Amino acid sequence: MNIQLIDLTRQYQGIQEPADQAVLDVLHSAKYIMGENVHAFEAEFASYIGIKHAISVGNGTDALVLALKALGIGEGDEVITTTYTFFATAESISAVGAVPVFIDVELDTYNMDPNLIEGAITPRTKAIMPVHIFGQPCEMDTIMEIAKAHKLYVIEDAAQAAGAEYKGKPVGTFGDISTFSFFPTKNLGCAGDGGMLVTADDDLAIVLKALRAHGSGEVGQRAYHYLEGMDGEITVDEGTDNTVYNPLKYYNYLIGHNSRLDELQAALLRVKLKELDGWNHRRIQIAADYDEGLKDSGLVTPFAMESGKHIYHLYILQSEDRDGILKHLKEAGIATGVYYPVPMHQQVVYRGLNYREGDLPNAEYLSKRTFAIPMFAELTGDEISYIINKLTEF
Repeated sequence: MNIQLIDLTRQYQGIQEPADQAVLDVLHSAKYIMGENVHAFEAEFASYIGIKHAISVGNGTDALVLALKALGIGEGDEVITTTYTFFATAESISAVGAVPVFIDVELDTYNMDPNLIEGAITPRTKAIMPVHIFGQPCEMDTIMEIAKAHKLYVIEDAAQAAGAEYKGKPVGTFGDISTFSFFPTKNLGCAGDGGMLVTADDDLAIVLKALRAHGSGEVGQRAYHYLEGMDGEITVDEGTDNTVYNPLKYYNYLIGHNSRLDELQAALLRVKLKELDGWNHRRIQIAADYDEGLKDSGLVTPFAMESGKHIYHLYILQSEDRDGILKHLKEAGIATGVYYPVPMHQQVVYRGLNYREGDLPNAEYLSKRTFAIPMFAELTGDEISYIINKLTEF
């Protein structure tokens, strides 16, 4: 057999007709920037998450950067986050001039250990950035209680967790601002880059909309008035064509970015959003099959908290002989991935923060043991059995 880690070809084949039609409809419309699909997808995603505002952007990293900027976090500020994550989490903090303060993770959930947060708070701390890693929700009750007690912002990095829940509430609905990624391999992925910011705050939504498009136009003017505490008449956008010519975009009020989800990606994501719950349900079923088949294998299978809904963006195993088992699986035609080989505090770029070997022992331990096996909704029963057999054979 030849089994990919994530097979996007099969996913496309399952939605080919509506996906093709959605993309063709956009091409026929010749409206490619901030069109009806972008606005519709934002409304549909907000409804799906159960929050007031969804603001689409070019990618998940931009979403994190804009969230930090909208909250006024910048030079010299500190943001507490996990060391066991993809680089974009930490990078976004550095990109706005702030300093990431890394804390260790729980050995079972792989998420930041909330018991370590208060010990990392200093007078410069402005926010906490939990990451719902691999689709497993963080312990948001504790995180929000700490944030409230210390008057800190919370930015949820839900890049891997679209559809996950904590105590029956969707992730992304706890923080001041939350971010999602639609990178193609995510549970909800587009055909390129894409991201989303969500918030319940009307004023933050205006600022985020302004920051994604050069701080210009009607939303730029509204954001400027809010940030400056001003009243006054707003020049209203009368629905001019954003693809060809919108005169208001030449009036700029904030230093922003060019980070917009394009119409083609939005059209495709609207098709996929309808399938997301079904795909996530199938992932949960596959994870249960893996759990059962590997329970006597000696491998450490994923832990799923009772208070959360884990949607298995990745199915992560632990082995004392990771290199050996990866070689064995490769020879059997089974793709794997190592997540994550280097914790953030040990990355070359963060040597200047002076973390030492052993400072965050759980993440360092996991980085030498964890790996992912194939996980996608279209896996067949025969493939699952084959993967389990090859793992137990080793």
